[in-house]
Amino acid sequence: MLYIQCCGDPKNEEILKKFENLGRKGEREIQDATKKQFVNGNDFFFLSKVEDAIFEIGAFVERIDGFEKKLNRFLSNIGLELINIDYEEVVFSVIDDMLDTAEMFNFVRRIGLGFPGFDKIRRAMRRDECEETIIEKNAKLPIYGAAEQLCVRNSLLEELERIYQGKKNKRVLGHPVHYMIQTDDKESAENAVEVLVQALYENDRIESRRVTTVSIDEMEFGFNRIAIDEFFANGAGTTLVIDYQGGEEEEGRLASASRDLIERICNAIKRYRNSVLTVLRLPKACTRLKEWFFEYLGGISIVEINEDFVSGSEAKQILKKKARMMHVYPDQQLIGSIREEENYLLRDLNGNFEDWFGEKLKRSIYPQYQAFHSVRKKEGEETPKGSAYEDLDRMIGLTEAKKVVRQALDYYKARKIFREKGMMQNTPSMHMVFTGNPGTAKTSVARLFARIMKDNGILSTGQLVEVGRGDLVGKFVGWTAPTVKKKFSEAKGGVLFIDEAYSLVDDRDGLYGDEAINTIVQEMENHREEVVVIFAGYPDKMEQFLQKNPGLRSRIAFHVPFADYNADELCDIATLLADKCGMRFTEDAYDKLRLNFAIAMEQSDFGNGRYVRNVIEKARMAQSSRLLSMDIDRITGEDVATLCGEDIEVPEVEEKNTVIKFGFCG
Repeated sequence: MLYIQCCGDPKNEEILKKFENLGRKGEREIQDATKKQFVNGNDFFFLSKVEDAIFEIGAFVERIDGFEKKLNRFLSNIGLELINIDYEEVVFSVIDDMLDTAEMFNFVRRIGLGFPGFDKIRRAMRRDECEETIIEKNAKLPIYGAAEQLCVRNSLLEELERIYQGKKNKRVLGHPVHYMIQTDDKESAENAVEVLVQALYENDRIESRRVTTVSIDEMEFGFNRIAIDEFFANGAGTTLVIDYQGGEEEEGRLASASRDLIERICNAIKRYRNSVLTVLRLPKACTRLKEWFFEYLGGISIVEINEDFVSGSEAKQILKKKARMMHVYPDQQLIGSIREEENYLLRDLNGNFEDWFGEKLKRSIYPQYQAFHSVRKKEGEETPKGSAYEDLDRMIGLTEAKKVVRQALDYYKARKIFREKGMMQNTPSMHMVFTGNPGTAKTSVARLFARIMKDNGILSTGQLVEVGRGDLVGKFVGWTAPTVKKKFSEAKGGVLFIDEAYSLVDDRDGLYGDEAINTIVQEMENHREEVVVIFAGYPDKMEQFLQKNPGLRSRIAFHVPFADYNADELCDIATLLADKCGMRFTEDAYDKLRLNFAIAMEQSDFGNGRYVRNVIEKARMAQSSRLLSMDIDRITGEDVATLCGEDIEVPEVEEKNTVIKFGFCG
């Protein structure tokens, strides 16, 4: 369906006065004449408004052929004569606003008109799940020139040759082929669609230059999934781009849902194959999606537009040509990095050239700016923001935890810096498992991680919601799933920390714990961009928990071990805790601390960091008793701030069971 906006002047003053003073009777006559069009065919015209002596008319037509004749018939039906008429094709949002205006002026009543799917399309538009544009007309040489610059140029140029080989028909007959573009470069994909539409329109292969792009993400249930049939039904004569984003490794219900959705899209493509030109946009090298689309498309012919590789020698020629076009000399810095024996993506060559040219401008042409570095380089050199990262960095040990946090920050930074170089922009799973004995700082790191992600713009709130089995498992049938979903909602924008997660595993299958785990797995996918889930517990028991649900382990990106602290690390923790209290240890106190920790580490119930805190608290109490036994008037501030050896208690060595052997010993 083509949407047309017309503007014209009244033939005379009498016409203008008549329509400025219609009254209720005149408005009803226009409404009736407008509504009768549905009896006569699919084309529909309506009077939108009269403003500043200009009449605005809206139209829905299947073909542009004979448009003026159809317009004049409508104008005659409502008693309107116009001159100096201009008209142009517009997008959905414009024609929708024109209908609203017409209804406001009582020229149209939408109720009963029966526009198919308009409400669904409007909602999808307002949720930014789709967008429309009118492609500018272009001639053959500029079209080929634009195609030459794209990373998909080889396969695109081959299709342009086929388009221009065909003879022009008097009217559009249908679409012999549809298209599939696979690239992670969004701009190149959009430009390739523009080139195709311009070439097809110039060769009378499509009615309209309107392009509707519908975005579909496998991991999100957008409203455009519901409206997909309506987009096709209202897209006759136009181009519909299905921007389908998905991954390679989905399983179970998610994979089944994806297949169902792809089958639905393919059925719509087949149903409207001759009236709607479809372009499928898929991620680069995503074979799973491509195979599923081909499986369901049946007899539809697809022209694939893919990213191109060029040889090293060809890459050098391309870069030299680009340099000459920009009137600069292609120096060794541009050409020297290209190896003859390797192949290169055109997208990468384009990006490398733009970087080189920017530096060339600063070095040779405008040297007064050579001291200024690129924003990308500045961002790459930036250190993580916020006090939480500094707090984590100061913590003793935790090598693996610090490494994971740094990797997470670097990944998000790299996505932002290298976006134009084609780095995938889909949000990765950040769910984690923390395994370690008591007192190894699992909860403390989780709190700091949430704050760090907030400080660096990765999570919106940075809050930590800490839960256990009692917070997730309902008391009655039907309570567990809503309870879990509520906790995910509370943690939105932050971290859901599930401590002693293995407690969710019941003695037998099918109980409330299983329901909680299954719901957690589902919600981890539903909220993967909003909530990071961290499971925590003892190493051996956490392995049992991960084996409980097959989809759980695959959705966890990081397994972070929290090792027990050694004696030196425990002494460092003690020094840090004492320093926070404004205290210090004497040398003999430090020696007794080391002895204390060496003995305590051999005990079965050793508490790591928690144990250190208890030792410090006991030492401060012992110090208080010692100070009170002294001459109070002679005690100095240094005495109050010092913990001595006699303040440190050394635990008794735990006796190990002696094995007594009976019989002869050889």
